[in-house]
Amino acid sequence: MARFELKLPKMGESVAEATITSWLKEVGDSVELDEAIVEIATDKVDSEVPSEVSGKLVEILYEKDAVVAVGDTIAVIEVEGEEEVTVSNKVDNSPKEVKEVEKTIEKAAAIVATPSVKNSDSEKFYSPLVRNIAQAENISIETLNTIKGSGKDGRVTKEDILSFIENGKKSPVSEVTKSNSEASSSNTITNSATNVVPVSINEEDEVIEMSRMGKLVAKHMVNSVQTSAHVQSFIEIDVTNIVKWRNKVKDVFLKREGEKLTFTPILMHAVAATIRKYPLINISVNGDTIIKKKNINLGMAAALPDGNLIVPVIKNADQLNLVGMTKAVNDLANRARNNALKPDDIQDGTYTVTNVGSFGSITGTPIINQPQVAILALGAIRKMPSVIETPEGDFIGIRQKMMVAHSYDHRVVNGALGGMFIKTLKDILESWDINQDF
Repeated sequence: MARFELKLPKMGESVAEATITSWLKEVGDSVELDEAIVEIATDKVDSEVPSEVSGKLVEILYEKDAVVAVGDTIAVIEVEGEEEVTVSNKVDNSPKEVKEVEKTIEKAAAIVATPSVKNSDSEKFYSPLVRNIAQAENISIETLNTIKGSGKDGRVTKEDILSFIENGKKSPVSEVTKSNSEASSSNTITNSATNVVPVSINEEDEVIEMSRMGKLVAKHMVNSVQTSAHVQSFIEIDVTNIVKWRNKVKDVFLKREGEKLTFTPILMHAVAATIRKYPLINISVNGDTIIKKKNINLGMAAALPDGNLIVPVIKNADQLNLVGMTKAVNDLANRARNNALKPDDIQDGTYTVTNVGSFGSITGTPIINQPQVAILALGAIRKMPSVIETPEGDFIGIRQKMMVAHSYDHRVVNGALGGMFIKTLKDILESWDINQDF
């Protein structure tokens, strides 16, 4: 019998590791080609790893909740035949983060052969990666225990310990009393640099642990506010012709294309066309340089079953016609609702659109999705009294209106560009031909 090593696959350029959340097979179980074996979670999305061969699972190398680097062998499958089975699942062009971690681990191995920081030394669990980094940086188990973890169940991740190191190894707790006698003479506890105000809890309060995704979103949003100088511009758009056109063609569209036509793909199609006119909205900031993106990849905020939001990406959105955009929007939205998104589905976005109107909001001030420099919030479409200008004079009529809010990074996008962008979007939408085909 031959043995096949199942490795953790590459899951996007910025993903260097994943957490094992659940094994779907046990040692001794038979597995089929492309059958899911293990569930994993990254800082981007939850996913499954399928088998690349048919055979019997004979070895599991990482337990549940272990953090595994991309490219590491996670299981061994026994297959028919005598020769060693190889599949082109090796990770090429490893992300920079993986190489840096490998260097750190090599440095740790050179210092001592046996890690000095063991899980048995602490009530907390630390992955081999975190323990090796701690050893390489001479971080004691007592200090490691003081690091606040952002991973599942408060687990310390690679990012947590590297951030701790970058901040000068300043422990949230400078001194901890070890006994009652020591407490009387030395009881100095230093607050963390964030100066978080303590929250009082009484017996009637309910304490709810944030989900892993919730913690990641919270961290991402705070980082964005601290990174970008957020400025907003607002504009009101008359979408009466679009509402009339959609009502007229939606049944034919469904029959001919097999897809429901909502307002979202219509608006996303117009946004992509607007970005094409203003490519300096489609950028990222890298220190003192600007990276002008070649592709227009539209992020589309979508709700998950647990109430959290995720941003799947429509790649090369400006190259899609309205039918193609509708299919892409519906596909990503459906897979988001069913927790079926793949890591690649949420990678490489260059501009994000969020539909706050789907919750009835008139408008909002969205936070930029780093490392992008702008995000658009689409408000609810409402019937509004409006002044209508005609050659015969002005009169009051009922029009379908929508508020749009544009948040942009004032470090690189000034008010003129941010304002012209949504003015052009307004012109595109208000000039919609009610007699056009799709």
